[in-house]
Amino acid sequence: MRKLGDLKFGVTGSGTTHSDQAIPDVDTKFRMVKEAGVFDYIDRSPPDEELAQYEASVQKYGIPVLSSGWFYTLGRDEKLFERNIDVAKRLGSQVHNVQIMTKDAAGVPVTNQQVADFYLRARDYAIPRGVTPCLEVHVNMWSEHYGRVAQVAALVEARGVPFRMTLDHSHVIFKIDNPKEQEVQGMKADVDAGRVVLDPFKPGAVTDLWTRSNWVRLTHARAAAPGGPVNVWAKHPDGSFGRGIQYPFVRPKPGEWHSAWDEAKLEPWKEVVRRLFRHHAQDPKSELSHVSCEFIPPPDYGGGAKYSIFENNVACARWLRETWAASLAA
Repeated sequence: MRKLGDLKFGVTGSGTTHSDQAIPDVDTKFRMVKEAGVFDYIDRSPPDEELAQYEASVQKYGIPVLSSGWFYTLGRDEKLFERNIDVAKRLGSQVHNVQIMTKDAAGVPVTNQQVADFYLRARDYAIPRGVTPCLEVHVNMWSEHYGRVAQVAALVEARGVPFRMTLDHSHVIFKIDNPKEQEVQGMKADVDAGRVVLDPFKPGAVTDLWTRSNWVRLTHARAAAPGGPVNVWAKHPDGSFGRGIQYPFVRPKPGEWHSAWDEAKLEPWKEVVRRLFRHHAQDPKSELSHVSCEFIPPPDYGGGAKYSIFENNVACARWLRETWAASLAA
């Protein structure tokens, strides 16, 4: 039987801020997490200049760093991955989120086989060090065509190796009713043909497939709404607006957000969590272990927002804990 403590709930290091205008120092971030009283850990791969501060703050506040993660360009960042795993081991992290960029160091789109081969090498390095690498579903990565996840999983499992992933379904939800975003990697043709189903309320949804297959080890919890909206309060260096992969969990006060807020638009995102937690409560083969709240301040997410990013993470963590408890009681 599963127990409440079988899931650990944390917050990413970049989510421990109220806005993109004043990022706290490491000690303040740990103090915020400690005082919130809803998080079991911080999720972070600290750079070298922060490592000693992280170790000191873990001891000072009793908040561990149980999860970590970074983004990697194949053909360039293989040693960076090993460095991050060594740091993860040093800090006691148990899972490492792996984002593989869409193109390799030569600017060529990576193939499913390249992703699978990197994952196999990553496990060979990380597992003996007590860290499980998890390939993430994410924009700007190989997995932005969501049909590719099952294809890479098949390549990995054909080698007799378990496939483990990070579910960040905000990247799926914001593409619902969003034709422009569906065009990335040519996914729209598969969506239109029913080969890739984004809506969690419809049969065959990709999130249901990933959940039932017991691939999900780590979850990043940041709400998103179908269709965006784009973040008109933040731009990228090329002048484009943020892609709208973050929807406030708490109703913003007047002037705190650029768009009208409707709590009902959170339902597709919440439904994926409910199904994931019910499955984990009922299936002993489920590998889910960590859930990291990840409302964050970059342009595609909460850049320019006047609402508190950290307060949204706290509210989300409370809802997640209540939902997990309800799943156990069902």
